[in-house]
Amino acid sequence: MKHRLLSFYLLLALFLPVATTHAEPAPPVENLSSLIENALANNPELKSSAARWQMYRSRAAQAGALEDPMLMLKIQNGIVTNPLSFTADSMTQKVIGISQQLPFAGKRKLKEEIASKEAETYRWSIEERKLELTRMVKEAYYQIYFTDKSLGILDKNIKIIDDFITLAQTKYSVGQGAQQDIYKALLERSRMLDMKITLEQQRRSLEANLNSLLNRPQSTPVGRVADFKLTPLSQTPEQLWGTAEANRPQLKALRAQIEKGRAGHELARKESYPDFNVSFEYMQRQRAMGSDGSDMYSLGVTFNLPIQKERRQAMVAESSSEITMAGEELAGVKNTITAGIADLLAQMDRRKKLVDLYSSGIIPQASESLESAVIGYRVNKVDFLTLLDNRVTLFNYEREYYDSMADYQMKLAQLEALIGKEL
Repeated sequence: MKHRLLSFYLLLALFLPVATTHAEPAPPVENLSSLIENALANNPELKSSAARWQMYRSRAAQAGALEDPMLMLKIQNGIVTNPLSFTADSMTQKVIGISQQLPFAGKRKLKEEIASKEAETYRWSIEERKLELTRMVKEAYYQIYFTDKSLGILDKNIKIIDDFITLAQTKYSVGQGAQQDIYKALLERSRMLDMKITLEQQRRSLEANLNSLLNRPQSTPVGRVADFKLTPLSQTPEQLWGTAEANRPQLKALRAQIEKGRAGHELARKESYPDFNVSFEYMQRQRAMGSDGSDMYSLGVTFNLPIQKERRQAMVAESSSEITMAGEELAGVKNTITAGIADLLAQMDRRKKLVDLYSSGIIPQASESLESAVIGYRVNKVDFLTLLDNRVTLFNYEREYYDSMADYQMKLAQLEALIGKEL
């Protein structure tokens, strides 16, 4: 009965790889620059932000324009008892006039500046969104790289486990091994197949996320990511902060908001000065009642009396609060960027050291240890549990190596988004 059960497990172990590794032809290798370019060209949220910016640019052009002039046509001093007669009285006149509203000097320019600075904040929000979108594409790209490498390591280790099963079965058949060794190997193989199912699901989720960022059909296949070398980074934190101060769109947007608040403050101050309405009227008369009927004209200026102080004081307070708000937010963003640069550099340095350590020391040593354990198991100097432990150790180190590779590049993408410039 035990032999039949063992044979069943062995057949199952041989069958499962066939069922899980059957796949369609792999799509071509992905190009990161092309993916980013497509995302920036097709992402709907980015297009929406661009349309919003154009909308506010158009508002800026409206803000500085004069109001339309007013044309006036009227009959003045008409006789009620004879309303259509223009000769019954010498004061009856046919009048044509025009008037124009003129804001106090400087108000139009300030209104246009306020609208322009508001539009500028939306312009920089587009650039900020581009940075964020680029970072997200890069993160998805390198997560796919790590997932594919993990799947490759799993496939390699499943083959190693298959060799262990064969080796354990051979030793058991000649009375030199324990049946428990075979069951341990089969259990370890099943555990790895379980991990493979999880990684394949993660791969599909990452594909869906990347396709969403690129605004393309979810059925679009995503190819593998080519091997790469870590991007060296030589800038100091101070240099990176200087780059951020000159390039980060969010900082530029907040500075534009401060300038908008200052223009609003100046406009609120000018609201204490009156606006003017200039008018001209031409009055045409007929001869009547001994009058020669000479034409007449009227020229006048009217203006408001800015005596309502509460509204204007509220305008000043509003603009002052906007300046304070944007200034404090700017200081907070600067602190966030400074702390973020230091944190990301520390994490990247750690990952770089781990990559060097794994590639030059730990993984070669773990490989040699596994090879030694296999030889020792063949001659009964090492037990099967030690053999499996060496295999698991190598597996974990290989995964951590590729995890460090991918995470370094993701942290670099985050750093580029933080300072507003590709490194």
